[in-house]
Amino acid sequence: MKVILVFIAILFFFVPGYCEQSKPAHSHANLEAGAKETWDFGKVKHGEVVRHGFTLRNEGAKTINIKSVSTSCGCTASEVSKKALAPGDSTTIDVKFNSKGYSGPIKQFVFVNTDDLDNPLITFIIKAEVQK
Repeated sequence: MKVILVFIAILFFFVPGYCEQSKPAHSHANLEAGAKETWDFGKVKHGEVVRHGFTLRNEGAKTINIKSVSTSCGCTASEVSKKALAPGDSTTIDVKFNSKGYSGPIKQFVFVNTDDLDNPLITFIIKAEVQK
């Protein structure tokens, strides 16, 4: 009986520490989307094409990669200037909105897919008030 209690005591004290030490240490990237994740173009004339650049910065300790950039509508196009971001690097997501065919308030989304385990999807929003 004493042997069993000693064995349980050893497991109780040593196994949790062993388990914690055996976990791999991850050095995740940390993408920061800059000061604003939403951009409001304000009043836009019907048919006008407006542009804005969103900034992404890697604040982490590991390189991250942008897998893809897509938009919620064909009226909005986006491009990324740099797809691999080393620690401290930044890139610009250029967004272009064509207001042709729209009227009134609009809201469109830009989706940035990354290999960042903590933040795999970043969403930017653009707004405008399209006037005829």
